[in-house]
Amino acid sequence: MSTKIYVGNLPYSVTDASLQSNFAEFGGVSSAKVMMDRETGRSKGFGFVEMASAEVAQAAISALHGMSVDGRSIVVNLARPREAGGGAGGAGGYNAAEYGANKRSDVGYGNGGYGGGRY
Repeated sequence: MSTKIYVGNLPYSVTDASLQSNFAEFGGVSSAKVMMDRETGRSKGFGFVEMASAEVAQAAISALHGMSVDGRSIVVNLARPREAGGGAGGAGGYNAAEYGANKRSDVGYGNGGYGGGRY
């Protein structure tokens, strides 16, 4: 069972390889990924590391949280699961229920004449 760790406030100089090597000293690292901006190709300043077990993940979190990397104090903690949503159907997305039968048909546009609606 692997455990995912969030690593934040990373300097832009950190790469996937350097992130993996920093965590490898605590135990097996399944993966290490620095999140990159799609448009600029530059680091977003955070990443995720997947450790082999919860024990080695906790040891890495305890040792590395608050550590200074290139003058920045990094944040290391257990990653939270993604929130449901994002994209269509999520918060602020298109919701078909909003356009259902609860709309009043006697007001608004498209109900007769040039002005529409009732006066």
